[in-house]
Amino acid sequence: MKKILATLILIISIVTVANAQDYKWGIGLRGGLYNGLTIKHNLGRKSGVEGLLYTRWHGFEATALYELHYSAFDVDRLNWYFGPGAHVGFYNGDHYPDGTAGDSFITIGVDGIIGIEYNFREAPINLSLDWKPAFNLFGETKFWGDGAAFSIRFIF
Repeated sequence: MKKILATLILIISIVTVANAQDYKWGIGLRGGLYNGLTIKHNLGRKSGVEGLLYTRWHGFEATALYELHYSAFDVDRLNWYFGPGAHVGFYNGDHYPDGTAGDSFITIGVDGIIGIEYNFREAPINLSLDWKPAFNLFGETKFWGDGAAFSIRFIF
């Protein structure tokens, strides 16, 4: 009887902690003008890091973001987030706006992100909608304000 009670208390404790944290890792797809992969790791209740790998204009870009998370509208499992980041991109001028034909180049820059996400209780799924403006500091110096995207992640 004591073993059953101890096991039951352990299971309830684990479930309570898991619900309080929502999720530790999320991996999924990001769609918008930049399409690719997203991987998110929550560092605690209020912060996390996100990595994005995506393509655009026949090029490839990688972005790392640090995000702060807060409850949104007092709705359970609905959070809004924001934070800074940086990116590096590899492009061919044949397809890049204002690029020189036959020219390949690298862009390096800074990013910001602001978004909202919902973590389903019934399934290990996370949906998010965000805006990620970016400014290239190296390569083609330019502001990109068209980084809105929708993501769906498997969370665990």
